[in-house]
Amino acid sequence: MLTSNYTGSTKPSLYNDAVMLNDLSRDELISRERALLERFAIHKEAGLALDLTRGKPSPEQLSLSDELDAMVGGEFRASDGTDLRNYGGLTGMSEARELGAELLGIGAEDVIAGGNSSLTLMYQYLLHAWLHGPLDTKTAWRLEPGPTKFLCVVPGYDRHFTIVENLGFELLNVRLTDSGPDMDQIEDLVSSDPSIKGIWCVPKYSNPTGHVYADNTVKRLAHIPKIAGPNFRIMWDNAYAVHDFDDNPPVLANIFSHCETAGTKDSVIQFASTSKVTRAGAGISFLAASQANRDSFIKTLGIQTIGPDKLNQLRHVRFLKNIDGIRVLMRGHAAIVKPKFDLVVQHLTDGLTSDSIGSWTTPRGGYFLSFEAPKGLATEIVRLSAEAGVKLTPAGATFPHGQDPNNSNIRIAPTYPSLDEIDQAMPVFVTAVSLAAVRKLLQSSEKHA
Repeated sequence: MLTSNYTGSTKPSLYNDAVMLNDLSRDELISRERALLERFAIHKEAGLALDLTRGKPSPEQLSLSDELDAMVGGEFRASDGTDLRNYGGLTGMSEARELGAELLGIGAEDVIAGGNSSLTLMYQYLLHAWLHGPLDTKTAWRLEPGPTKFLCVVPGYDRHFTIVENLGFELLNVRLTDSGPDMDQIEDLVSSDPSIKGIWCVPKYSNPTGHVYADNTVKRLAHIPKIAGPNFRIMWDNAYAVHDFDDNPPVLANIFSHCETAGTKDSVIQFASTSKVTRAGAGISFLAASQANRDSFIKTLGIQTIGPDKLNQLRHVRFLKNIDGIRVLMRGHAAIVKPKFDLVVQHLTDGLTSDSIGSWTTPRGGYFLSFEAPKGLATEIVRLSAEAGVKLTPAGATFPHGQDPNNSNIRIAPTYPSLDEIDQAMPVFVTAVSLAAVRKLLQSSEKHA
C-alpha cells in the first residue's frame, strides 16, 4: 500500500481485505447492481461533458501571473546591459539561470535556461546521449551492442515513457514503493545488465501518486551509477519542486549534493520549469548538469538554436524575482488547487470506504492523485465514466506502452475543473467504480455456482 509522504486515508483493495461486498450474497449483489444502475442512469441523463484527463492549470491559476505581460515595459536589457531582443545567449540570460539554480538548489553555473518546455530539453538530451554521447562521441549509446534500455518508475508519467519509446529504447518497469522507486530492484537490474542507460524520476509529488522520495532513496540513487554500465544517467524531473499545498511541506534531498559525495555528479541530469508556476505554455525550462555534460550537450544545442526567448526569461525574472517570490506565488496556487484535491478525496472517502473498494493517495502537493482500482477493472471504470460524460486519463497511461499489468491504476487530474465540476464528476466516478466491482463479484459468483 502506498502511504508514505502524504496525509489522509488510503483504503484497502477489494481483493485484499474487502469486507462489505464480499460478505454479500448473490441476491444482495444483484440488488446492489440494480441500485447502482439506477444511479448511473441519472448520471447519464445529466448530460455531463467533464474532462479530468490532464494536469493543466486552471484559468484562475494562470491569472495569478497576469502581471507578467507588463514586466518588460519597453526596457529590453539585462542587468549587464545585454540587449535581449537580439541573437545569442545559448544557455539563457544569467538572471534566469540564477532563478533556476534557486529552484533546484544548485549553483547557477550548472544551469541552462531554455524555452517554454522542459519536455523538449529532456528529448533533446536523450537524443544527444544516444546519437552523440553524453560526454563525447566515444560514449554514444548507439555504439553499444544490443538494445538501449531505460528504467521507468511505475505508475509514472506517460510523456516520459513516450520519449524513450520514440527513440526505440526498451523500457523496464520499476515498482514505486512508499519511499520512492524500489531500490533493491534497481540495484539488481543495473548490476546485471550494462545496457540499461538511465532511469526516469519525478522525485517530488510524483506523477501520478504524489509521493516524495525519501532521503535514503535519493542517497542510494546517487550510488547507482557506480554499479551500472557506462554512462548511466538519472533523469531527475523535479517538475513539482515548489508545488506545495501547505507551509510545512516535505523536503526533497538534494540529488546533486549526494552525487557529488558519491563521485557520480556526471550521472544526473536535472530538469524543472515554470510551466505550472506562471504560464503553462509560455514559461522557462531549466536543465542542470555537471560541466562535462553541459559542454557536450551545448555543442548539440548550438546546432539547433542560436538561443532561447530571452525576453520571456526577462519578464519572468522581473515578475518572480527569486525563490521567495516563487513561493509567495505558489501559495496563491495552493489556495486554488488544494480544495479541489480535498473534494476529490472526500467523494472517494464518502462513496467507497464502506464497501472497501480501491485505494487512493492524498498528496501534499503536485498536480495528480492516483486511484488503485480492484485488479482488472481500470479499463471498465474509465469506459463507464466516459459513458456518463466524465473523461479520464486512459487506463494504462501511467505505464510504458500503456500497459498496466494489473489494469488497476487510474490517474485523476483535479486542477483544471472548477469545484462545481469536480462535485459533478466524482459521483460519476464513484458509481462507475462501485458498479464495475459489483459486476466483477457477480461474474465470479457465477463461475463458482
